[in-house]
Amino acid sequence: MGIQMSRNLAAILGGAAGAVALVGIVGLLIWFCLFHKRGVSRTSETGSSDPSVQGRHIGVQLSLREARRFELRELSLATKNFSDRNLIGEGKFGEVYKGLLQDGMLVAIKKRAGAPSQEFIDEACYLSSIQHRNLVTLLGYCQENNQQFLVYEYIPNGSVSIHLYGVGQVSAQKIEFKHRLSIALGAAKGLAHLHSLSPRLVHKDFKTANVLVDENFIAKVADAGLRNFLGRIDVAGPSSQVTADEIFLAPEVREFRRFSEKSDVYSFGVFLLELVSGREASELPSSNSTENLVEWGFANAMDWRCYELLVLYRLNRAFLNIVVTNHVI
Repeated sequence: MGIQMSRNLAAILGGAAGAVALVGIVGLLIWFCLFHKRGVSRTSETGSSDPSVQGRHIGVQLSLREARRFELRELSLATKNFSDRNLIGEGKFGEVYKGLLQDGMLVAIKKRAGAPSQEFIDEACYLSSIQHRNLVTLLGYCQENNQQFLVYEYIPNGSVSIHLYGVGQVSAQKIEFKHRLSIALGAAKGLAHLHSLSPRLVHKDFKTANVLVDENFIAKVADAGLRNFLGRIDVAGPSSQVTADEIFLAPEVREFRRFSEKSDVYSFGVFLLELVSGREASELPSSNSTENLVEWGFANAMDWRCYELLVLYRLNRAFLNIVVTNHVI
């Protein structure tokens, strides 16, 4: 499928030019992954798909397994007693620590205050059963001393947001186009897999900061289903983080808190906008603009010339070079 897709892309790109072609072809690939992947065998990526199962409304069946139950002593040892030096971030669930288990495995450990509950265990077992190349795997959990922990595989290269507009990043030296295309496809496959499950799992918090990349820039979607641990009321982070998160939410989510596959796809569109432009969606496209990047994109969706302002100049040149050399993927 990869060779055929490369040929199709080369034919399309050959007749295209400039920023509109860049946005268009990436959008086409994402549309293909999200809406046509469900009828294709997922055996190579999940190891659990029946090639004979096809159709939009038939999902991949999960066989629930027992998630690994970690001991607090083990997690404390892995993080040097949850040292500040091991603290690598903080999200909706709580603080995130990098840890090294006794078997040599690097892990990311999310920690929060919380009374023990069977519901927490059940949710952890369900999410740990979801396995895919483009999803961050939940390895297990821990409940002790009125604290709850989620243990994930550690992804060494961090989030896409750090590479796009992290501190000290320079636009001309950021992610190459071939990596951005690979990241977009990988994230789309991960999201599509969640939507193919039975019952389907809506991510509910898809954003650029939740797309991680490994040492080979393979995209892995993080925090799938994490909102299920938070109940009806989200745990608010710093005010700047709330603003950045809200911009990824579809209008029906912001107004009515109605999450769905469509709201995930909307969030993916905002992610794609950031991936292509190299800017935060909450930014203003220009100094004289009063709209953020998303609002500006909607207002100028039919004016392809405006997208020349959106796409990084060097990224566009790299895109054209790839077309000429016929190395799309």
